[in-house]
Amino acid sequence: MNDTANPLIEVRGLRKYFGAGPQPVRAVDGVSFAIREGETLGLVGESGSGKSTIGRMLIRLLDPTEGQIRFKDRDIAHISQRQMRPLRSSMQIIFQDPYASLNPRMRIRQILGEALDTHGLAKGKGERQARIAELLDLVGLRPEYADRYPHEFSGGQRQRIGVARALAVEPSFIVADEPLSALDVSIQAQVVNLLCDLKDRFGLTMLFISHDLDVVEFLCDRVIVLYLGKIMEIAPTETLYHRPQHPYTQALLAASPIPDPAQRHKDRPLLVGDIPSPANPPSGCVFRTRCPHALPACAETVPALAEVAPGHWKACLRNDLHPLSMKGTSQ
Repeated sequence: MNDTANPLIEVRGLRKYFGAGPQPVRAVDGVSFAIREGETLGLVGESGSGKSTIGRMLIRLLDPTEGQIRFKDRDIAHISQRQMRPLRSSMQIIFQDPYASLNPRMRIRQILGEALDTHGLAKGKGERQARIAELLDLVGLRPEYADRYPHEFSGGQRQRIGVARALAVEPSFIVADEPLSALDVSIQAQVVNLLCDLKDRFGLTMLFISHDLDVVEFLCDRVIVLYLGKIMEIAPTETLYHRPQHPYTQALLAASPIPDPAQRHKDRPLLVGDIPSPANPPSGCVFRTRCPHALPACAETVPALAEVAPGHWKACLRNDLHPLSMKGTSQ
């Protein structure tokens, strides 16, 4: 990924509230970021932090409450579904549950062919069949599998079919929404390697949503850390994993198993308590109720996302905290 590449997507002040009245559920509460062309941007955080909501808004499966989503320099945040239709082939999603996302009554040939037909990407039956065989081969499946139904495949194979369906329309941007969480650990690595190969081969731009910090470190160029609908930290992957600056990021990484005892930090912070309700978030810094370094001012002031080093941003009032080396390095 070229660090000087132009943004394919720019998000500004994005919000998504559910429900009406004085206490709506603030699933996403004013996030701003960009995704560069050819980049894989990781999005991490606990369940309930708003990760999937952001992913669905970026491709307009959910309508934002406020904010901008600029895709190829066009604001698509509030355009109609009719206006979105020509852009659908450029933006695709790989869902979390590969079985639930595939129509059980359709053969794989029909599932992949439907995507080709909708966007007019195959001329005639012969070209359609050839393209389906090519897609299956691309994700490591045999062409004769096209005549099977989803229930005849393993979980890993079904997720490969989900990847093939996303690639069928030749998108420039893919949201991968927890694509490994429903798979056995033994086959997760196969799907990760497949995604790596495909992104390098086609120069795909991807938002990779996951709670698996090891996979995110392996796959992503940069990482956003999300908590209760707000961004806590953004940094290049290596920087974030070795020198995290936000207390929440440090706690997330501390909770991730480290097999090498020599790399375990004796002062690794612990994340205690549960994430508050997005219908009633804490005042000021939303992380303050679980933060070991919270000050009285944290209850009154919402910290701005500020650049603390080139390309490294955090939202925290404390500037006196030393970035904790989580992997025994001194970068």
